[in-house]
Amino acid sequence: TKDSFRLRLVYVDTCLSTIKLKAEDASGRKHLITLKLKAKYPAESPDCFVDFPVSFSISWTPQSSLISIYGQFLAALESLKAFWDVMDEIDEKTWVLEPEKPTRSATARRIALGNNVSINIEVDPRHPSMLPEYCFLGADHVVKPLGIKLSRNIHLWDPENSLLQNLKDVLEIDFPARANLEKSDFSMDCGICYAYQLDGTIPDQVCDNSQCGQPFHQICLYEWLRGLPTSRQSFNIIFGECPYCSKPITLKMSGRKS
Repeated sequence: TKDSFRLRLVYVDTCLSTIKLKAEDASGRKHLITLKLKAKYPAESPDCFVDFPVSFSISWTPQSSLISIYGQFLAALESLKAFWDVMDEIDEKTWVLEPEKPTRSATARRIALGNNVSINIEVDPRHPSMLPEYCFLGADHVVKPLGIKLSRNIHLWDPENSLLQNLKDVLEIDFPARANLEKSDFSMDCGICYAYQLDGTIPDQVCDNSQCGQPFHQICLYEWLRGLPTSRQSFNIIFGECPYCSKPITLKMSGRKS
């Protein structure tokens, strides 16, 4: 109704061309939709801006109203509820390394599994309970057993359970919660620049020596190895020595930012 529509109004500019409306989904999360009315409105549909992990296309005719857009917005919120429930559980019960402040449109999470080992997952917003795309980050001697466990236990994956519970079951681990750990327990700072964040990246290159396990930013390790006369390069792979323990270390330049 028009009255409830007014209650959802958050902002209107003086030209009446930009309107912001709020809504709450079934889990109590607050959401905003921004509508920008064009010069030919209502012949042309407004531009809609939302923080969704999928595209938001509206059905519009010259007879349509902003109330109908709001109704479509509410329906889209309902369709994404399961996805946001999954992501919220991950954010609340694990230590998410990246992104630091995830938006509602963010589908990826990098989750700490232990000392200098993490998993990067990409969740499908339309099928959030299915096995996500994943990549383990860490030293080979730690990462390989996790990959073996996942392959061995993949038959245990149950779409009726939450994604986090399924990951626990197939990896045979409990995710360490950030609230229970000091950051130093993970010693995630780069061993070269001694920083955690560098141009939006975090240390994701780890020495494979089980007695070392020191993490480095990709670019820091690249510059370090490039400066060593003993290092050699084959295509996009550089072979050299760890700055900490001097054991062999391999860096594959991926070209990605993190």
